[in-house]
This record gives sequence, structure tokens and C-alpha cells, in this order.
Amino acid sequence: MVNFTVEQIRQIMDNQDNIRNMSVIAHVDHGKSTLTDSLICKAGIISSKAAGEARYTDTRDDEKERGITIKSTGVSMYYEYDLNETGKQEPYLLNLIDSPGHVDFSSEVTAALRVTDGALVVVDCVEGVCVQTETVLRQAMQEKIKPVLIVNKIDRSILELKHDGETMYQNFIRVIDMVNVIIDTYNQEDMGPLLVQPDEGSVAFGSGKECWAFTLTKFSRIYAKKFGIDKNKMMKKLWGDNFFDAASKKWTNNNVSDNGTPLKRAFAQFIMDPICKLANAVMDNDMELMDKMLKTLELTLTQEDRDLKGKHLLKAVMSKWLNAADTILEMMVIHLPSPRKAQQYRTSYLYEGPQDDDIAKAMKACDPKGPLMMYVSKMVPTADKGRFVAFGRVFSGTIATSQKVRILGPNYQPGKKEDLHEKTLQRTLIMQGRTTEYIPDVPCGNTVGLVGVDQFILKTGTITDHPDAHTIRSMKYSVSPVVRVAVNVKNAGDLPKLVDGLKKLSKSDPLVICTTEESTGQHIIAGCGELHIEICLKDLEEDYANCPIIKSDPVVTYKETVTAESNITCMSKSANKHNRIYAKGAPLEDGLAEDIEKGTINPKDDPKDRAKLLNEKYNWDRTEAGTKLWSFGPENVGPNLVVDQTKGIQYVNEIKDSVESAWQWASKEAVMTEEGMRGVRMNLLDCVLHADAIHRGAGQILPTARRLFYACELTAEPRLQEPIFTAEITAPQDAMGGVYNCLNQRRGIINEEEQVQGTPMAIVKAYLPVAESFGFTAHLRGLTQGQAFPQCFFDHWATISGSPFEANSKAADIVNNIRKRKGLKEGIPDLNNYLDKL
Repeated sequence: MVNFTVEQIRQIMDNQDNIRNMSVIAHVDHGKSTLTDSLICKAGIISSKAAGEARYTDTRDDEKERGITIKSTGVSMYYEYDLNETGKQEPYLLNLIDSPGHVDFSSEVTAALRVTDGALVVVDCVEGVCVQTETVLRQAMQEKIKPVLIVNKIDRSILELKHDGETMYQNFIRVIDMVNVIIDTYNQEDMGPLLVQPDEGSVAFGSGKECWAFTLTKFSRIYAKKFGIDKNKMMKKLWGDNFFDAASKKWTNNNVSDNGTPLKRAFAQFIMDPICKLANAVMDNDMELMDKMLKTLELTLTQEDRDLKGKHLLKAVMSKWLNAADTILEMMVIHLPSPRKAQQYRTSYLYEGPQDDDIAKAMKACDPKGPLMMYVSKMVPTADKGRFVAFGRVFSGTIATSQKVRILGPNYQPGKKEDLHEKTLQRTLIMQGRTTEYIPDVPCGNTVGLVGVDQFILKTGTITDHPDAHTIRSMKYSVSPVVRVAVNVKNAGDLPKLVDGLKKLSKSDPLVICTTEESTGQHIIAGCGELHIEICLKDLEEDYANCPIIKSDPVVTYKETVTAESNITCMSKSANKHNRIYAKGAPLEDGLAEDIEKGTINPKDDPKDRAKLLNEKYNWDRTEAGTKLWSFGPENVGPNLVVDQTKGIQYVNEIKDSVESAWQWASKEAVMTEEGMRGVRMNLLDCVLHADAIHRGAGQILPTARRLFYACELTAEPRLQEPIFTAEITAPQDAMGGVYNCLNQRRGIINEEEQVQGTPMAIVKAYLPVAESFGFTAHLRGLTQGQAFPQCFFDHWATISGSPFEANSKAADIVNNIRKRKGLKEGIPDLNNYLDKL
């Protein structure tokens, strides 16, 4: 039975110091959902028998089947906790989001981190810190989130690997150090010290499945009471090189006593040994020893628990003694910031407007009476098919049912009407995992769901009631959509259903991109990996379109680039023969395309600052890098540039708009395959223009400039670029032959192999072309008898060697296949189609 009511939750929402917003983040299969169960059990939402097995936050059927989390799920829970040990319980509200660990769904993690202030990082003590742990921690640091750590699955070390206290201590040290290295690398100054330290209580150890966990705080209390000393002093002694010499009753830093007998580390002697002893007594069915220990610990088992055997009995005993929920709750309350504290340092990162206006001040103070500012980080599908709840966090003000609000899309510019909707909210909800509860209003510092705004918000947005409010910064994802699938309907009559379904699909996932190719009329879904695409297609067919669908094999996005300067000056004439434009193509400097993609250099920058950066880092001419840099492309943001190098030409600025439009088109659909360009620079060298404005309008200039850009590309040694994954493969040492064999068959390039200390596992890092990654997991598991575990994520673009003009080269095959798929004429178009003679 749920042991709290919506009224209790609403009351405590006003007391911001007692709210904690946190996400659970980790590598796939390290035990996030299982661990979350113990907290949900403590709130009374599920029974203690089910905790650890139910995975309550896995709400979809395919999540239960596959045993992985796919969508992040929010739960608001009410607890009472005695912080100052006065015997008086205080109410606390915990807004928890359980996020997925699989790299294909890391956009869900970003969405979860945006609306929380703290993160519980879960690390498997046997596998240690893996690739995805590092990715999610880096994202958390970027969003200014404070981490605490739990080392999970230590029951495996005790029961399977039979480690002793000292070995486990060394393993824990290794895990904690690796986490702290990542935190320290990406730490931002204004957040204060963030490193996790066991002797301060910000690291817990436990087993999510068996529902038990402890921090040093717990044991320091027990021993402080027993020996009558200060608990903080005791806590420092229980970690690090501290040894207790029982003969002389003294603490020492040497592992040998005065009379030469070896001593045990305090952590092993006082904490791990009693735990291992009790666990082994239970597993070996040694009831005598178990009863003796339970008596010392002042624990009594019910008759029902006594009838249990093996692991079930162990879970009952351990969760009574070291309850996981109490431990995690204590860590949240003591070490994670309240919304009021967190928003003081997060506002400068989140709010895009001036930091001294009313809105920024209200966000920093987390003021419920200030102007309303809320960020919607994701759309959650409801039971009513095709409708969504907008889920997000209120940063200032109070949001209420039937309130009139302004909905700002990600491209909204203050003072303009584009991307702005004014609407009345239908209702406000709090999220409870599988269900939602209606609540009249929600003050700032809390997460909330909104009904009735889903037709105005595509994926994310800012909601406010202040006319001068700027938007809250859009989220940056650590993965990019490079895998595409074309979908079509089996029965032509279902086409409207498919089009509608694609719109809903693109709402439901923060990262998926649904487009229609104009030339072929194909509907394309782009995602960041095989699993991501598979889940999207399943949702589309079963939930959003509700009709049978034909899907193509997955295809990869390629890019076109150039590798040298054009070998001739290209010239194009306009259709009326009155205008001529001359230009050359050239590749961008190494690293410049990456800088543009990261946003280090972007079109919104001040031209003077941009000119200075391009001049210092890439030796660009100052005037060319400033106002003469006409346009980025495609879509005004891509890594391709047009530069005006003409000297003293009349009317040249009047054709600028037409040339820019032509450039957006040409860089989006380049000449060889109609894929996008990347890393290309076009230099306009000269132009001869008609004196009369009517003869040099867009109708004359736009098609001419586009043909010219194609000619420049074809004369500048064009090449194709393909996306490359970094594959990180964990496998036992004896299965390495299969791993290398599989990578060699798929054009993989191995970077490094390292041994994981204290285990027979090794980790191989390799570059794997995305085109070769389909079916990679199944192939790898086949060659290693299912022992290898791969994770792939997008790393960089690499140029394919060999010219597309050489018959039978790999590049030529790819070009022909893409042209065939898109229904274009065979072969690369001839240069003479685009080049004009004087």
C-alpha cells in the first residue's frame, strides 16, 4: 500500500530545502532499475518481496523482455527521515528518474539529467568503470549535476569470487579512483569540490538485487555507540591505511603490530569480515552461527523469514540489517543539493538571456512567486494512443492547471513571433512511474507533467508567462543519428496513418529524426544505432501508425568532401547569358569541421571574435574570416563555408542572398550522391554582373551558383566520408581470438587492449565503420560463444580512400549503390553539365 498521499506531496513541494531531484545513471546492466526498486519499496509502492525482481521503473513490455531500460521513467516519492538524529522525523520529497544505460538511448540520459540536480552513479564492482559510465558522468558534469556513487553487486565478490576483505578493499579503491578521475577532468569551478569520498559518506557499497547497502556512516554509528567515541572520528578510521591492534588497544598506520603479528585493515576487520561471515553462514545453512550473529546485531527474524533458504534468506537477513533504501536516502539527503542550492550555480549554464534580468534572478533564488520558467525535456506517451504528457522541471514561479502560458520552441528569438504559442494548460500531473496523479499546481524546484501542450512542442521547449523571457539552453547529446531506415506501408490506403505515426514517433524520442526525401518520396527514420532503430520501428508499427510496415535494410549516412584545391577556375553563366561567376573549391583545414560541429565556431558568433579565432588557429586572412565569410551550410550551421574573395566588384552584395540560398541547397544535396557536404570551402574569385538589377535576380543567380558549386566540387578531387564507431568490447582473455577475427572481417582498426585488474576480462577499443556494424553483435557473440559484450558509439568521420571516378573502387561502388537507391541516373554526372565556356 502506498504510504503517502498526493496532499502530503503537495505540502512538501513548497519546502524547497527538503526536495531532492536525482537521476540514476550507469553503464548498461550495472543494476540501476534493480537498485531503484528498493527506494520504491520503501515508499510503499511495491512489496519488499518484489523489490529487486520487479524493476518497477521498466514500464514497457519490451523492457521487461530484454531486461534493459529503454525510456527514462520519473517517480515522485515521499519519505520521512531524521537528519539531525533528534528523534524527530522530517518529511522529504524525492523526485527520482531511472535512466537507460545502453549507449543507443543516451539521449534519454541527457533529458533526465537536465531536470535533476544530483546523480546516483552505479558501478558494478566486478566490471568496474565502463565506457558508458564515463559518457554519462561527462554529461552530468556538463549539466552541472552533483554525483554520489554506489558500488553495486558486491554479493558477487562475496559469494561467487570468494574474495576476502582486503581484496575487496583494493577493488573498491580502484573503482572510486576511476570515477574521481572522470569527475576531476570535467569538473567546473563554481560547483565546489565534487569528488566522492567513502569517509565522508558519499560512497555506498551494496547489492541492489538483494536490497542491502551500507555507507561508512552506518558502521561508524554502530562502533561509536559500542566504544563510546565520536562517530566522525570513527568514520575516518574505517577507510584508508588504518589498522587496530587489539593487543595494545591502539590504532596504527602499520599493518604489523609491535610484537610482529600481521594486522587487518580496519575496513576489512570491522565491516567486510562481519558481512562475509554472516553471508556465508546463511548460504552454508549454519543456523547456529547465524542466530548468534543476529542476536549481537539485535535483529529478529519473523517465522516466515526463517522458513526461507539460500539467497531468499540472505536477502531477508541483509535487508533487515543494512537496508538499501535507508542508506541511499541518507546519502541523497546529506550529499545532494536541494533545488534552491543547485539553481544558484546551474542558472548561468541553463538560461540563455542576460544573467541580471528578473527571470535569471528568480531562477537563481528558486522563487515560487517569480515569473514562471519551466523546461520540457521530453514527451512521455500516455495510455491514450498518440497523446503525450510534456515532462519537465519548473525552475521559477508556479505552474497551475488552466494557467495561460507562452510556449517557446528551441528556435525562438525574443521579440519575434516565430516558434511561439500562447495556450492555456489543461492540467498538471506528478509522475509515478507506471501511473500519473493529478495535482492542482506545482511550485519551482519540482518535476511536473503537463497535459494539453503536446501539439505545440515537438521534442523540447521552454514554458513561461513573462513576455521578455529568453529560452532555456537546448540539450547537447553525446551521440548523433547516423543510421537510417526507409519505411513504407504495405497497403497504400494506410499512408496517412504512417505520416501521422512518424510525427508522433519523432515526439516520443529526443534524438530520432523523421524526414521525407523530396526526390524519392521515401520516409526516412534516422537513429544512432541498430537497437535504437529497432525500438523506434517497433513503436511506430505497434503504437503510433497501427498498420503493417515494410522497412528497408539499415543504411548509413555518407558525406561528400574534397581533398585538394580545384585544378581550374570554374565559371558558370546565368540563363540569360548576362552574368558570369568564377569560383574554386578547397578542403577546410584539419579540425575546423569538428570545431564547427561542436559549436566552438558558429554562425551566431560576433564576426570580430570569429575572425580572431580563425586567424590564430587556422591562419585565415582576417578580412575573409570576418564579414567576407558569407555562409555556413547546410541549414546555415553545417561544416562547409562560402568565402567572398572578389575585389572591388560592383553589386556583389546584392547577389549575396541568392548565392547563400544556392549554397544551402548544394551543400545539403551534393553532386555525386545527393548526400550532404562536409569540410568544403568555396572561394568566389570574380563575377561579371549585369548593370540592371532586373537581369541579376534570384531566378538568374541561384541556379547558376548551384551549378558552379557542383563544378567546383567535381574539379577538387571529391571523396566520400563515412561515419566511424568506436567499439569497446569486453571479453575474457581466452575469447580474444574471436574478437580480433570478427573485427578483421569488418574493416575494424584496433587501437588498444587493456586488462581489467583483478579479473580475467580484457577491454579492446577499436574503430569500426558504421556500415559494417549491422549484425556485428550477433556475429561477435557467435565467434566468442557469447562471451564478448560490445558497445558502439559514434566517434568521427573518415575519408574513404580511392577515387569515386575509378571503376570498381570501393568508393565508386558506394556512389553507384546510393544513386540506385535514390532513383538517380547511373554514374556521377559529367563536369560539362555544370561548367560553361566563355
